[in-house]
Amino acid sequence: MSDGHGPPPETTPSGWSAEQPPPYSAPQASPWTAPGSPQQAPYGQPWGQAPQQPQGPRTPYPPQPQPGYGYMPPPPALRPGIIPLRPLGLGDLLDGTIKLIRSNPKAVLGLSAVAALLVAVPLAIGQVLLLNSMGSVLSDPDSTPADLAGFYGFLTEYGGTLLSYAVQFVVVTLLTGVLTRILGRAVFGGAITAGEAWQLVKGRIPALFGVVGLMAVIMIVPMILFVVLLVALAANTGQDGLGLLALLVIAFVILYIAYYLFFRTRFAFAAPAVVLEGRGPIDAMRRSWNLVTGSFWRVFGILLLTSVMVALVAGVLSVPFTLAGTLFGVLGVGSVATSVVSAVLIAAGTTLGSMFTYPFEAGVAGLLYADRRMRAEAFDLVLQTAAIEQQRQGWVHASADELWHPSNSANRQ
Repeated sequence: MSDGHGPPPETTPSGWSAEQPPPYSAPQASPWTAPGSPQQAPYGQPWGQAPQQPQGPRTPYPPQPQPGYGYMPPPPALRPGIIPLRPLGLGDLLDGTIKLIRSNPKAVLGLSAVAALLVAVPLAIGQVLLLNSMGSVLSDPDSTPADLAGFYGFLTEYGGTLLSYAVQFVVVTLLTGVLTRILGRAVFGGAITAGEAWQLVKGRIPALFGVVGLMAVIMIVPMILFVVLLVALAANTGQDGLGLLALLVIAFVILYIAYYLFFRTRFAFAAPAVVLEGRGPIDAMRRSWNLVTGSFWRVFGILLLTSVMVALVAGVLSVPFTLAGTLFGVLGVGSVATSVVSAVLIAAGTTLGSMFTYPFEAGVAGLLYADRRMRAEAFDLVLQTAAIEQQRQGWVHASADELWHPSNSANRQ
């Protein structure tokens, strides 16, 4: 050792000086050694102990890529309008329906409010007449036979309801056609006014009424046959058969509910087929039947869930008005002003609930129709191609309405 002025000590390539040797470390088995080959005992191995063998073959790299290495997420589906152009889930259907209402609030909610008001007015008048009659009975029980007998009693109890159903038959049919046409354009991101939609739909109105009429026949015929059978049994059995008749009525109600739900699901896409595909009534119902085939329970569940949801919302909106109108009608017997206020409150509650019910049910049914075509006919490819072309042009044109024609489907039905 010098006094500090001599040459520096030699260093090894490892960075340790020659005067300060590196710390001892036992040699490791090479990862490149083949399994089963003889290993050389490491330095410092105790005498007589067998050398340790590596546990299986080793590689210098991980056997699989690290998580996320080389992963490319699938591109999102095109969404030029209210829905993504791919098969839809329940969330897509509900979200698309809400977007349909928000994208065209004047056309959708405005038309729905007019339709709901036309349906609600005769129903409200009938209920007010019935409430006035009930109030008269409460104030003077001796007036029951005179006031509620004959044709006046029938009109008081059933006239408003029957007239409301007749108006609903016409108005809701027209509304469904117009909303379906608005929906067909909104899928591509296009907006359309109520007047433009009516011009496109008015030629399909007879076919729409044909579908609704055939549905009414399918639903009413079993009820008529059962009533005739019930009257015949009641005439033959007399008082002793009342228990049997009650059981028959309960069984018929249960079976009829199943019957109604089955055919309502099977023909749920008849109206979109009439408006968007230009089919006739019978052909549209056959088209709906074919589209539902293979996915009946899914279509049934979504439609049933939608009906329950809109019924709850409509009930929450209309119940306060209906209760207030009922109280005015019962407590203010004989007062014209009270009767008018009662009718207005009942009509307002019914209108407020129905103006959300009509477009929501029509929107879900229309989007579910599009979903069934995507799944059964690869219709999403047609929609995506059209969307790309419209993005290139920068606007949604009326020719997009022709894409709904069944000739554009991969599997024509």
